[in-house]
This record gives sequence, structure tokens and C-alpha cells, in this order.
Amino acid sequence: MGTFGFIIHPIDVSDVARKYPIAKHLPGRLVETVLSHLPPMKVSQITGVRSQYGQADGWFVSVPLVPRLMLGLPEKRVMAKIIDACNKAADLGAKVVGLGAFTSVVGDAGVTIRRNVDVAVTTGNSYTVATAIEAIEKAARLMEINMDEANVLVLGASGAIGRAVSLILSDEGRRLTLCARDMGRLEKVAETIVSETGMVPRVTRDLGAAVREADVVICVSSALDAVIEPDDLKPGALVCDVSRPRNVSVEVKRKRDDVLIIEGGIVKVPGDVDFHFNFGFPPKTSYACMAETMMLALEENYSDWSLGREMPVARIKGIARLAKKHGFEVAGFRSFERPVTGEEIERIKENARRRKARRGLPLSC
Repeated sequence: MGTFGFIIHPIDVSDVARKYPIAKHLPGRLVETVLSHLPPMKVSQITGVRSQYGQADGWFVSVPLVPRLMLGLPEKRVMAKIIDACNKAADLGAKVVGLGAFTSVVGDAGVTIRRNVDVAVTTGNSYTVATAIEAIEKAARLMEINMDEANVLVLGASGAIGRAVSLILSDEGRRLTLCARDMGRLEKVAETIVSETGMVPRVTRDLGAAVREADVVICVSSALDAVIEPDDLKPGALVCDVSRPRNVSVEVKRKRDDVLIIEGGIVKVPGDVDFHFNFGFPPKTSYACMAETMMLALEENYSDWSLGREMPVARIKGIARLAKKHGFEVAGFRSFERPVTGEEIERIKENARRRKARRGLPLSC
């Protein structure tokens, strides 16, 4: 049987309250301060991950830091806590450890952490990218966007993840616009796409114009602040925000009821999995990065599958094949930490139709 650990941390104080209800009655900053002085801790044991090819059990281990502290405290201090958490998971019996949320963002995306622990480490980014592409294709169908005709924008295309996403989409024949700050690096990505797929993408540094023209936007930029605001998107646009911190302002969710923002897919986990912890998802579902760690354990493949800033396409396609083998699949969408329902998507489509009609715009891309 395979074993794994997964490192989590609270997104905000409400997450702490799921485990410790008293936190609901205390000032948020006080809770954050108390947490910052605590060592990593075992949150729960994960049981019941099963496929016809294997079985695995694991543990959630928490680094008790909210994102503000993850990015604001000295990097060495944060890295030390993550390393301690990985070592705790290894002591519990984990043979591969996944880095969740901001624990995979701090520093060099797990490389230094791996050098300081005696267990395999993965960020889960390969399956995150694979599910983002799968979720975009699925959401586009629900939004009645024809991906064969859509203008697809990859924001942050010069980075490792953006490059991989762009190559995969180009290989599928998608019409791409690539956007990033570094035009030299962006043009190199475009040259690689032409060489490997025959597709010729458009490249630009003009983020505002690119977003306004896009039917589908995939956000993989490393920008620290939101770069997409409510007025930037066309009615009926579909956005998949893979980045952490988010590229899409929370104001878009509040002010634009005619666009769909998703964070990638909710992943259905095979077997009768019980996380023994409520992280806000429906039963038997997880984040993609968690799922990648489970797959490696099911395979008893204790390798550093996704590590560092490079994102080889072969690894992304490889983990997608493992997902299919073991029965992992995209089961739903989330937007700003909340599930997206079919009824909500229908409302968004109707609102988009009305807004397009008022502007005299075509009703489809």
C-alpha cells in the first residue's frame, strides 16, 4: 500500500475555525499571530484512496500560516516551517509529500525543500495544469463557447507553466494569444510553438487589450497583485485562474455576473476516501495538486514528479494518463473558494446574452 502526506495551510481564519471553533469568536489578527508561533501539526489521517490498481493512505499536515504571513514573513522562516511539516509527514509514514497552495509558491517551488528532507516531494503542478485545461474545455462547452473559433489568451505565457499550457493548447489546434511582460522570452515560446506544432500564436505585452478581446483566458502569471479587473472582460468570457496569488480581482466576482471565473476543476478521488477534515469541498473530492500526490502513492512511484519552475509537457501528459488509469476526473468547478453550480452558469450565460444584445455584439464567439 502506498503512503503520502499533503501539506496544507489556512487560507483565512474561517479555515482555522473548521478545526478549532473558538477561532470564530477571536479577532482575526490575534488568531493569525498565535498560529505563526505554532509548529506544524498533523491535521488528520486520509483513508480509503483506492483504485483497481492500488491503494493508499495519507496524512494532512498543516503549516499554520495564512497567505499574508506566507508572503510577508522572512522566507527562511517560512521555508523552515514547510520543511518541518514535510519531515513530520515522513515521520508519520509518508513516502511522497505534496505541497499545497502557498507552500508550493514560496521560494523555488519545492527544490530547496526537497534538498532538506528524506522523502519525495511534488508541487502537484503537473496535474493542476492538466485539470485546468480539461476544466476549460468542459466549461467552454457549458458556456456555449466554440473552442475551435475562440480567441484563447494565455496570461503569463513566458513562464514554465504558461509555456506548457500554450504548447498543449497549440497542439490541440487552439487559436492562441500569448501575453507576458518579457517580450524576448515570449517570442521564444512562440518560436517553440511554431516549431513543435505548426501553429502561429499572436504575442503581445498589452494585457488590457488582450484580455478585452479574449473569449477564454487562462491565468498563469506570477504577478503578486490582481491584473484583471471588472471592466477588462468581454460579456460571456470564461477565465480559468490557476495563479496564486490570483490574477483576477475579487471585484470581478462581485460586479460581473456575465462572466465565468473558475479556479480549475474539483477532482473526484477514486475509492471511498475519507479526509477526516473539512476543507470546504464536497465529499470524495480534492484539489488537483492533492490528487497528483495520491496518484504517485497509488503507483508507489516515489519521485519528485513536479518540482521547481520547469513544467515539462511530458510530465503533464503523463500525470493525466495516471489520472485516467486510476479513475481521477474533474467533477466540478470552484470560483473564489466556492463551488460553481449549473444554475449559476445558466444565469451567467443569460446575463451575457442580454449584455451582448444591448451592445449589439455577436451572441457567440
